[in-house]
Amino acid sequence: MSARPAVTFDLWHTLVYLEPDGEAAYLAGQYAAAVRALATAPPLPGRSDPTPEQFRAAYDRELRLAVEASHAGRSVTPAEQITRAAHSVGRTPPPAEFERELGDLVRATPFRVAPHALETLERLRDLGFGVGILSNTVGEPGRYLREVLGEHGFDRAVEVYTFSDEQPWTKPAPEIFRATLDRLHGEPGRAMHVGDGWADLAGARNAGLRAGILFTGLHEYAPEYRALNYAPPVSRELVDAEVAELPAVVPIAQRLLTSDGASGAGGV
Repeated sequence: MSARPAVTFDLWHTLVYLEPDGEAAYLAGQYAAAVRALATAPPLPGRSDPTPEQFRAAYDRELRLAVEASHAGRSVTPAEQITRAAHSVGRTPPPAEFERELGDLVRATPFRVAPHALETLERLRDLGFGVGILSNTVGEPGRYLREVLGEHGFDRAVEVYTFSDEQPWTKPAPEIFRATLDRLHGEPGRAMHVGDGWADLAGARNAGLRAGILFTGLHEYAPEYRALNYAPPVSRELVDAEVAELPAVVPIAQRLLTSDGASGAGGV
């Protein structure tokens, strides 16, 4: 089967988002879920009883280490994070309970769909592009996000969902991009990725994609989220095009990835 043109999208702050207050509440909910899971887990033999503050600190440390690993392209899942936190405070690891708590949080969170997101994805699909979502899921299992996205109608256009907690890699590792393109029957030279951050653009470049597109339409982050997910700034040399509205992705994809445009050289 010959490769077809493909466009992949970041999820958070590209296709879905929360207002800053809601994003801060969502992050606080992750911490609360970790504390509850650790507090109700059986103690390991001979270990003292930690305080809620110690439970929170243990999870905070592991979450931050997981974020740091993600910047290097390595996936550390929520289950791994809570397991390591539990060992550090003398608790039996509760990954299943923690993931259930996170599932409840994801389902209860009123995620908002970015303006024109669905129509943009559907337009690309109708034009014959493979369409995928590629998301770093450091704080929650991707399977719960997949449920929510289905409820919002994303399944009508998205063929492939790639969540990093289901992979050994995160963006910016080239492997996670290539694995997604393989499932879309695409290849790097006829693909581009759209996202809001450094990992999106660096990953697209690392994987040899035709273009990395910086989306700037939803850059209002909660301070707590920004502080946790610190990342290198986006170097302009990584940006092949910049769009503030998602429908602008469609003509770029047509120009760069169709048979005429993909054979040309130079920038966007």
